[in-house]
Amino acid sequence: MRSLPLLLAGRLLPVVVLATAGWALTSGPYAPDDAQPAAAPQPAATAKSVDYAKPPAPCGAIEAAVVKKLVPGAKPAGKEIELTDPDRRRTCSWSALEKFDYRWLDVSYEVFDNQKAAEAAYKKRDLDNGQPLKDLGDTAALAVALTTKDKQQTREAVVLARSGNALVTVTYNGCDFESRKAPSASSIQAGAEEAARAAMKELAAQA
Repeated sequence: MRSLPLLLAGRLLPVVVLATAGWALTSGPYAPDDAQPAAAPQPAATAKSVDYAKPPAPCGAIEAAVVKKLVPGAKPAGKEIELTDPDRRRTCSWSALEKFDYRWLDVSYEVFDNQKAAEAAYKKRDLDNGQPLKDLGDTAALAVALTTKDKQQTREAVVLARSGNALVTVTYNGCDFESRKAPSASSIQAGAEEAARAAMKELAAQA
């Protein structure tokens, strides 16, 4: 997992300046005698891999109402990060300081040449203490971490999910500059998961 203090420091710098992832085989009755031929074995079903030609527009992945709930005060349109190869990777971010509460959300899509390459990238980016998420792409995990720097707490959740040859990464974090406390783990986790499911839905629409 990325180092939160360094990541947050980069994200919060403008704010500080302004506000400081068998079937059960049942058999029929046995044949009454040896004369009855055995049933021919059936080939195992294999899941069809989904291939994506390019990543979807990330800023369109999260509806305005969800942005308003997760990042109060942020512009629903978000801000797409300029990357060198948008046909391979695209990222959108939303951030805002509402009174003393700060929230940051970003959604990133990355498309690989094939599923094998995406699987390798997913394993390489394995989240520290990540917990599996059900019904999110082919495989997914979520990790939540709390950090403290200069007595300021920050809590961040990261969701990493794979579908076919594509990866979806969602990061959601927040802190309170007045109390110097972080939002609850449940709220940050729920927000990251909601955004990740929306992002995966947007990706699936591109298949």
